Amino acid sequence: MPCLNPIPAPTASVMVPMLTDAALLRLLQLSSAALPVGGYSFSQGLEYAVECGWVIDFKTTEEWLALGLSEGLGSLDIPIASRLYCALDEQDSTAFHYWNRYALAARESRELLLADVAMGDALLRLLSNLPQALSETCNKLEPSFLAVFVSTAWQWQISEKACVIGLVWCWLEAQIAAATKLVPLGQTQAQQLLGLLQQQIPAVLDRAATLQDDDIGNTLPGLAMASALHETQYCRLFRS
Repeated sequence: MPCLNPIPAPTASVMVPMLTDAALLRLLQLSSAALPVGGYSFSQGLEYAVECGWVIDFKTTEEWLALGLSEGLGSLDIPIASRLYCALDEQDSTAFHYWNRYALAARESRELLLADVAMGDALLRLLSNLPQALSETCNKLEPSFLAVFVSTAWQWQISEKACVIGLVWCWLEAQIAAATKLVPLGQTQAQQLLGLLQQQIPAVLDRAATLQDDDIGNTLPGLAMASALHETQYCRLFRS
């Protein structure tokens, strides 16, 4: 379904615009694993993937996360984040609400939707107790974590490109932390994996920038099945 107020797909470049010291510090704060939004509570399907033998070692973990990065974040979250940011720049609340609803509708299991909404609510509650200004945009809708994250970055004068990289970092760090517990991986392997996957991020961002509105959507049936089946998994470390 096309947006009522279409926003053209933004262009991407490998270089990140220079941030002010204040914006950089706020990006680090927003992207930190210490941010109490509950991201560590969800495995995004990885726990079931380990349980059923899809992910068993360093190599298969890299393959699982690389696919999630390119076909999950790269095809859905990143292009939507760019459109949310553009909508805020243009003061287009209709477009902002549309892409927030689109993000929520694209979650292919109840668990994935729960993670998005629960983390969005948690970030909103946290922001209400911080000294930095809180955007009013997200208080008028059921927010996805994606929408609250982007709105906060925009309000804190973090550039769009830096915002998107911060979003990717949040996902990647949380997934590697989960894999460290589940596969399991050693701490050195986790850092090696983080380094390998970081190298793929520029290409993922460039591809995401070429997507038109009708092209946005993830194609990860294995993730959807793993997330749905996680609900009935006999023993679980992560929330479902």
